[in-house]
Order: sequence, then C-alpha cells, then structure tokens
Amino acid sequence: MEITIMHAVDGRKTLHLDEYLATLVTLESEGFRRIWATQMPNDGDALTVLAVAGREVPRIEFATGVLPIQTQHAMKLAQQALTVNAITGGRLTLGIGLTHKVVSEGMWGIPYERPLRRMSEYLDGLLPLLAGEMADAAGELTTTRGVMTLSEVPAPPVYLAALGPQMLALAGRRTGGTVTWMTGPKTLRDHIVPSLRAAAEEAGRSASDVRTVSFLPVAVTDDVETSRETAARQFRMYDSLPSYRTMLDREGYAGPADAAIIGDEKTVAARLRELADAGVDEYVGIVFDRDEQVRARTRALLRELDGA
Repeated sequence: MEITIMHAVDGRKTLHLDEYLATLVTLESEGFRRIWATQMPNDGDALTVLAVAGREVPRIEFATGVLPIQTQHAMKLAQQALTVNAITGGRLTLGIGLTHKVVSEGMWGIPYERPLRRMSEYLDGLLPLLAGEMADAAGELTTTRGVMTLSEVPAPPVYLAALGPQMLALAGRRTGGTVTWMTGPKTLRDHIVPSLRAAAEEAGRSASDVRTVSFLPVAVTDDVETSRETAARQFRMYDSLPSYRTMLDREGYAGPADAAIIGDEKTVAARLRELADAGVDEYVGIVFDRDEQVRARTRALLRELDGA
C-alpha cells in the first residue's frame, strides 16, 4: 500500500504561498512521493496553487482530493487540469466529486438532484477532453462540445469520490478509482473495494485498473485522549453530512474521532495494515494534531511504512 499525505491550501485570511511551498519542499525532502490538496468551498483555489508549486517543487506529485464539479463546466476543468499537468510535467492526479447538498444548494444555489446523472454527463465531457479527443455530449443536465488544443499534454488520471453503490459502479466503469473519507477498514473491505473492482470487471476492465484511495486522520502519540478530543472537534462537521454519517454507521463508529487513526507507532502501524488488508491501494494521511512533535513523529512513521 502506498502512503502519501494531504497538505491543504489553507483557509486563513491571506494565502501564505511561500509557507505552503516551503512545506511541500520539506515533505519532498522527507521522501513523500505525492501530496493531496483538498478544495474546501471557502479556501484558496487548489489548482492555481498546485500550478505554482509545480514550478517551485520539482519532484513531488500533486493530486486534488477532491474538486467539486458543480461550480465549473467540464471544459473549464479540463482546461485547468491540462494546464497544470503541462506546468508540472505530468505530475497531476485529478480527484473530483459532487460535494454535498448543503453546499451545492445552500451555498451556491445549484441543484443537487440526480447526482449520478450529473456526474455521468460530466464525465462524458471531461474524459475525452482530457484525452485530447472531441467531446460531443448533449445531456439532460449538462452539455459539452469541443476539443482542447493542449493535445500533447498527458491526461491526468481521474479519481471519483464515491461511497454509494451506484457512484462506485460509475467510478469502476470509467475512472481510475475512488477517493474515500471517513470510511473504516470493514466498510472498505466489504463494500468499497469489491464494488469498485466488480464494476471495472463488468465493464471489461481488470480489477487492477482501478485503485482505492483512503483518506483518514492520523496521529502518532502517547496522549491518545487529547488527540481524540482534537479530532472530534476538528472533524465534527462530517458527523452531520449524510454520506459520511452513513460510512461511520456502517463501520459502527460513534463519530469522526473513532475513524481517526491515533496511538503509538505499533498501534498506528496495525491500523494501517488493516487498510492494506482491506484492499486499499493508497492511504493518504491527514496529519491533524497541532503539536509539532506529534506531527513530525507521525510523518516519520508514514514514511517508514510507505510501501510496506
């Protein structure tokens, strides 16, 4: 199992770009092969920041986890993604998703209905454009026609945030895999991984053509209780979002703190082995504890276990 790391584009009052880039340089020097950048509705634009990072940080790979599709047309996203991939020398992985009803309708005023149809039609436009092919997709919710001029830029792999059976089937048929959040090892083993792989095989692909990427909070610490309290506060919003609450319930977790991987090196290593045994191809560590010693200790273990 690959082990990579998340480094968010921060949501403070200004964009501390030099600080962000310095952290990427540190993560690269420590041996991390890929960083995942989240895209929260009120934060800086992840793809813009990664384009700059691609010029300043020469080796580490970049991924988005994940970009919501409702706020931009498939052609606009293809334009951005291909531009970033050209700047970074093909180091981009594009994770996309549908965000949540409370965000789409409550913040943006964009209907959330028929999410499966919306994503399918979006892929009808996005995938050929990324591949340098003509898109000619007239859908019920979105239409995409045209071709990109950046035809020699490699298409970034596309991953779809998928938790339910139908979205997992779509991911397995048409994309490089899925990105999960707040999803524990039993649910990954019994639901996410087999559903994704079965859909790939039913579409004439190999099960190895699709990958499961699992995001979960992690802290290597001896003060487990304090870290659990921090996790409960920091991730409490996910307890109220239906898709994540469903995943927590499937796993038997009372809340997000139960999903967090917290403990000493032996405990955390055992929890990560559970994910690998469940069929996870890549674990993305969300190093959430504010204590710098805990953060450094956590990163050290993640580097040690990468590929083990």
